[in-house]
Amino acid sequence: MIVFIMIFGILIIILQYIIWIYAPIEATLGIVQKIFYLHLPFAWWGMMSFLLVFIGSVGFLITKRDNFDFLARASAEIGVLFSAIALVTGSIWAKSSWGIWWTWDPRLTTTLIMWFIYMGYVLIQSLDISRRKKQNIAAVIGIVAFLDVPLVFISARIWRSVHPAVFYAKGGGLSIEMLYTVSAALVTFFFLWLSLLVLRFRQLLLEDRIKGMFFEIIKEL
Repeated sequence: MIVFIMIFGILIIILQYIIWIYAPIEATLGIVQKIFYLHLPFAWWGMMSFLLVFIGSVGFLITKRDNFDFLARASAEIGVLFSAIALVTGSIWAKSSWGIWWTWDPRLTTTLIMWFIYMGYVLIQSLDISRRKKQNIAAVIGIVAFLDVPLVFISARIWRSVHPAVFYAKGGGLSIEMLYTVSAALVTFFFLWLSLLVLRFRQLLLEDRIKGMFFEIIKEL
């Protein structure tokens, strides 16, 4: 995990040069467009988190192993955080691009719905009910909730949307410099995402072990 954090620290410094010096200033939006290089990675890795929630949920229902539940739980928490940042940065971009902070565009609407669904998943994981019952309920929700994730991705393509489809139509209108920059941002924030995922997963494992030791001590008293 320390290695991932160090790599992210180095890459985020390099990324600043790429964003502010190498990448051109967009002709219409100006300097505000550069928030796109934060918005897209957080949105992208947020959805990757929800894919892991799906995988972890399926794995738990098949094997009943706690590690799969911990993976799904850690991924959901990070996905909710990253998606929230994506929604906020997207609103800032929208204000400059469309003149409003929010519009019920298909991409924005499906993303907001996705955020609420996974926030519900996180809340369920915090309920004070039977552990196995909670894990089973969360796993089912983690599987069903994933139906909205591909819908978010394709919403700008199947419905009339003001939201740009970035990786579409030969780059979605991005210049080669912008395409390189957003690719560098995706790689950079991958290491932040991975560091947080490993950290949270290890925290859940440690928390479970401590609780197990505590209950063993109580039994012996």
